[in-house]
Parts: sequence; structure tokens; C-alpha cells
Amino acid sequence: MTRLVAYLVRLAMILFGYAVASLAASAFLNVLFLASLGYTPDHTHPTATASLYFSIPFVALFVAYFAFLPAVIVILVAEILGRRDWLYYALAGAVVAAVFLGLVDHAQESTFAITDTSAIMAVIGGGMVGGIFYWLSAGRWAGSWWKDESASTSPGPSGP
Repeated sequence: MTRLVAYLVRLAMILFGYAVASLAASAFLNVLFLASLGYTPDHTHPTATASLYFSIPFVALFVAYFAFLPAVIVILVAEILGRRDWLYYALAGAVVAAVFLGLVDHAQESTFAITDTSAIMAVIGGGMVGGIFYWLSAGRWAGSWWKDESASTSPGPSGP
């Protein structure tokens, strides 16, 4: 029973981490978009700031939708291998974003293929930011649910 509870708690943490990562990647893309239009924090109009309250969660829905399958594979590998370092998640986020870009580029019915180099780098950077925020919220405890707590970590006594 305690093992089942550990699985459910870890699954909830993974879902929470994925939501945080999607929101962080969305916020990063929104801020980059505003910066490309020339908005800076000291020149920001109040309506631009208020629009972020709606656009960040809205874009996060699309980020979460398009990145779901590659992210599931990355998270599953991290949980099995017990990867807990931030660099793995940052690079995995970049890979997830690159897989998304590759899938969009090769889809037959896709009308929004991204070809601009700065847009490609922005999406990959958003994936890296999402990966780091996933690590902050859930990745630091990857693989902890299946480790046996009663197993000894020291080699034990030596000698006769």
C-alpha cells in the first residue's frame, strides 16, 4: 500500500512539474516576443502587463500539448535512470523543443512551420527554460520513488 501511495505522489509531482515547466516556457516565449517588439520593463504599458496574465497560461496550453509526447519519454528516462542534475533537464528540454520543431516541419497539414533562425532559437531556449523549471519543481527527486529505503548504502564490515 505504501508503494502505491509513493507512485501516486510521484505521478502528482511529475504532473505539477510539467505544468510549471509549461508555464515557464510560455512566460519565456512571451517575454521574448515583447522584447522583440521593443518593450522593456521601464517602457511597458499597463495593458501589455495585464495581457500577460491571459497570454502566458493560454500559450502554456499549447506548449504542454505540443511537447507532451517527447517530454513523457524524457521524464520516463529520467525516472528510470534517476537523473537529478539540472543540466540533463536543460538539455532534455532543448531536445524536446527540437523534436517539436522537427515534427512541425515534416507534418503535411502543418501551416505554421518555423523557418526563421531567431524563432527556432527562441523555441529551443523556451524548451531549456521549461526543462530547468521542471528540474526545480519535480526533477530533483527523480527516481526516489523506486529506491529501496531499507537497502544499505555503506559496504558493511570488512575482514574476517
